[in-house]
Parts: sequence; C-alpha cells; structure tokens
Amino acid sequence: MHAFLKLYISHLTFEQNLSQNSVDAYKLDIIRFLDYLKKNGVSSPKDAKPVHVHRLLQVLTEIGLSENSLARNLSSIRGFYRFLISEDIIDADPTTHVDRPRIPRYLPSVLTFEEVMDLFAVPDLNKPLGLRNRAMFEVIYASGLRVSELLTMKISQIYFEQEILRIFGKGRKERLVPISDSALKWLKEYLDSVRPGLDKHRTGDTIVFLNSRGKPMSRMGFWKIVDKAAHQAGIKKKVHPHTMRHSFATHLIENGADLRAVQEMLGHADISTTQIYTHLDRSHIDREYRKFHPRA
Repeated sequence: MHAFLKLYISHLTFEQNLSQNSVDAYKLDIIRFLDYLKKNGVSSPKDAKPVHVHRLLQVLTEIGLSENSLARNLSSIRGFYRFLISEDIIDADPTTHVDRPRIPRYLPSVLTFEEVMDLFAVPDLNKPLGLRNRAMFEVIYASGLRVSELLTMKISQIYFEQEILRIFGKGRKERLVPISDSALKWLKEYLDSVRPGLDKHRTGDTIVFLNSRGKPMSRMGFWKIVDKAAHQAGIKKKVHPHTMRHSFATHLIENGADLRAVQEMLGHADISTTQIYTHLDRSHIDREYRKFHPRA
C-alpha cells in the first residue's frame, strides 16, 4: 500500500509541483484511507470497493469532520486512484460513484473601504514593526494576495518600475499582479529603513517580510497582527488575513472591474470561484437600494 503512496507523493511533489503543505494534506488523507482499508481486511488499494469509501466518509462524519474536510478527503482519495489508473497500476476507481459531500457556500467576510483605511491607520509608524505592518497591510490589499503568497514573496519578485509583483500561487503557477503606488511607497520605505535592521541573519535578497527575530513571518504571526489591529480599529466583524483578499476582489467588482480580470489577478483557475464576489456585489447593491430609494 505504502509503495503506491510513495509513488503518488513523488508525483505530487515533482510533477504537479504542489506546495509542501498541500502534499502533506493529501498524504494524511490517503494514509487515513489506507489504514482504514487495512483494519477492515483489505490488503491492497486494488481491492477497495465503493462501500469502503462510503464507510470511511461515514466514520469521518461521526467523529465530527466538516463537509469541507469530508470533500477534501474524498478528493484526495480520488486523485490517488486516478494516478494509479494513469500509471496502469490498477484499472478500477472505487470513488467513481461516490458523491461529493454538499458544501454549504458561505459568503466571505469583507471590510468596507472605510474599515480598510481604519485598519491601515492602526500601526504606529514611529516604530519599525509598525511600519512593517503597514507595508504588509498595504501590499496584501493592493494586490489581493493569498497569505502564503505575501509571506513567501521575495524582494526579487517586486518590479518597482513596472509596478507589478511576480507571484507564485497554488501549484507554483506564476502570475503578474499590479500593485498600487501607495503600497509600493510603503514597501520601499520598509525595505530601505526597517528590513535591514530585522535581517539579522543577512539573508539578503530573500523573503520580504521578516519577524522581530529576523526570520520569515509565519502565518500565525501575521494572523495575530491582523486580529489585534482589527480590534484596535474598532472593527466588529471577524477579520482574518484572507479578509483583505476578499475585500480587494469585492471592491474591484463593486467599482466595475471585469470578472475575468479579477480572476486573473486572484489566480483562480476557474471563474466559478471568482463568481462568489458577484454575490457579494449583489448584496452591496441591495443595501444601497434599500438605503437610498425613497420607496424601499
């Protein structure tokens, strides 16, 4: 069993070029499935039947996994079997007739433009880390980056003259994203006056945003900064780092941006993922109508 898994992990790492986080997530899901098969007397993935997949999903439901987690587990197992079939290792996929769990579609939390400005005003610009935080807020909102994209961005990916960022998204897919004059100004100030003092290990042209110990900023570290700033700004909504990306997309669409252009900037493979922001836009229109129409 685990020889097949090792082959698949190599495929994800070297051929699909997935991030280590994605590879680890797939690996854990498939190990869980293989262990379940073994405990139920199935010695090879070749002998798995749809009933085994159904029963595993039922077990995961009973222990409290969300619909999103169930869907991801099924997707991991399905990808594993498609790989084995493509390599002529097996000829049947037990997930073929297993329905994907229905995932409730939640509209993401979005800040108003005024709330974004309130958040920007929180960092103390007289302190080096305050200036760094302002630069991070400006960049993630100006270009709609994923948190991982912001925190792994290197100095060499910034093109000041062209006013673009060269971003490597999911699956290491490359895209060029515009960045505003304001964000570039704060970014340059951070790079010139703050980062050299943080770069205790003299990493040079590597990761842009460093923590106080001179190491790359972690996701948890950035989340704490955003959460604290939201509370200080008096924002009552639940704010997390991805909120800035959602706000970026929503504000573009509210102001008339083309959906395909927003898809390109966000790095979405499928436009249906981007279309959720049109639902947000409709709710904005409805609020505006009810607020300003005399007969609403």
